[in-house]
Amino acid sequence: MARVRVLPESARSPGRSETESALSLAHRMPRLVLEARRVAANLAHGIHGRRRAGTGESFWQFRPFVAGEAAQRIDWRRSARDDRLYVREREWETAQTVWFWIDRSASMGYASDLAQAPKIERAIVLGLALANCFVEAGERVGMLGLLAPRATRRIAETMAQTLVADRGSLEEDLPPDAPIAPQHEAILISDFLSPTRDITAMVEGISSRGARGHLVMIVDPVEETFPFQGQAILHDLEDGLSLRIGDANAWGNAYRLRIEQHRAELVELTRRRGWTLTIHRTDRPASEAALRLVTLVSASRGSHMGGR
Repeated sequence: MARVRVLPESARSPGRSETESALSLAHRMPRLVLEARRVAANLAHGIHGRRRAGTGESFWQFRPFVAGEAAQRIDWRRSARDDRLYVREREWETAQTVWFWIDRSASMGYASDLAQAPKIERAIVLGLALANCFVEAGERVGMLGLLAPRATRRIAETMAQTLVADRGSLEEDLPPDAPIAPQHEAILISDFLSPTRDITAMVEGISSRGARGHLVMIVDPVEETFPFQGQAILHDLEDGLSLRIGDANAWGNAYRLRIEQHRAELVELTRRRGWTLTIHRTDRPASEAALRLVTLVSASRGSHMGGR
C-alpha cells in the first residue's frame, strides 16, 4: 500500500524566517530553480527562440494539430503527406504577456511515495520552467497579484524571490481577482480540488475580459487511484476535518467516480470558454507537462488570431 505524507506549512510557506528549516520552501527554492532551468533547456518544440506563432504574414512552421483546436486551421495539403494532421503557423510579431499563478494552499503539500516530488514542488518547477521558456521567446511574464510583467532573463530567480517574500497566499486555493488585459494569457497551476462552481466563476471572470487561459492540474498518483483498504482516516487538508471510515475500498469506488465527474466538468468548462486543461501526475517527468503547455499556448494563439 502506498504511503502518503503531508508537508507542514513551513514546506509551503516561503517566509524568510524559516530558511533554516530543511523543509522550508525558501530553503529548497535554489534547487527548484535549477530543476526548472533544466526542464526549460530540454524543451525542443513549441515556443522557442525569437520566432513565434501569431498574426504575421511570414510562414514559420508546420506543427501537429492539437485536439480541441478549430478544424479549419488544419493544412490539408501538408496533412495528406502522412497519417498526421498539421497546422500552418505564421510568425508572431508582437510581444505577449503571460500571467502565472501557483497554488500553495494546504492540499498542495500532499505527497505519496509513488510521486517524484510533492505537488507544490512540481507546481513551482513547472511555473518557473515555463516562465523561463516564454521569456527566452521574447514574451513578458508576470504573477497574478504578486509581480508585474517583465522580460528579464532571470525571470525564474525573480519569481522564486517573489514567492519567498510572499506569505499572504498560503490559504488561497484559487487565483486573486487581478485584472488581465485582453489578448493576455493565464497559466494557472493547482490541484483544482475546489468546487467546480468556484473554478467556473474564476475562469469566466478572466475570460470575460478577453484573456485566454490554461489550467494545469497537479495530481499525486494516490489521489487518482485511492489504493487504500480496510479502516482508514481521511483528512481534509484545507478545512482541517477528519473522517474515520471502516471500508476504504468501498469509499474508493465512490471517490474515483467523484474525481471522474469533477474532471469531466472541468473539461466541459475549458472547452466552453476556449481554455485548455492539462492533467499532470507527479510520477511523470515535469518536462512532459511543460512541453504540452508550450504547444497549447502556441496553438491557442494561432486559433484565436486566425478567427479574427
